[in-house]
Amino acid sequence: MSATTSGDYDIRAIRSDEWEAVKRLRLVALRDPVAYIAFFETYEDALARPDSFYQDRAARSAEEPSGARQFIAEAPDGEWVGSLTVLVEEAGSTDLAGFAIERRQGHVVGVFVRPEHRGNGLIKALFDAGVAWARERGVERVRLLVHEKNPRAQGAYRKAGFVPSGVVVPFSKDETENEVEFVLEQPS
Repeated sequence: MSATTSGDYDIRAIRSDEWEAVKRLRLVALRDPVAYIAFFETYEDALARPDSFYQDRAARSAEEPSGARQFIAEAPDGEWVGSLTVLVEEAGSTDLAGFAIERRQGHVVGVFVRPEHRGNGLIKALFDAGVAWARERGVERVRLLVHEKNPRAQGAYRKAGFVPSGVVVPFSKDETENEVEFVLEQPS
């Protein structure tokens, strides 16, 4: 997929040789004040991972065909300022929480935009790129899970066209709180 431009940002899929930038942005994301709600991984866990983990992640995302693709927003100075990943979930498989997947769908994970770049439509541009990629792979819908106590993220997802499906998943690090499913259905 080629890069698109959103304002001053280039939105594109990562390349396999960009694993160091993937790692840097992930570590920045995990330092965000609400990362403990938004991510299942801690900063310390991500920092302790060997470089080979990030090399493999970048290589898998850049493969064709691929069951996952990471998209980034790149500022004019080359800094990566946002990211999201879309996984293709196949009907008949199970999701990250162990629930059955009923139809081929995209699952958005790892959404992050640096605080100083929020509120300008950048997250919508990232979602547009990720959803377009998933649609090209024949998904019927795209979904994501968001912590029930993360209204900032829920608002951003609504602005990107996602709506709550009514599904609540007891799937958090401490298993005492819930994740809420948001979906974007295929337009009719």
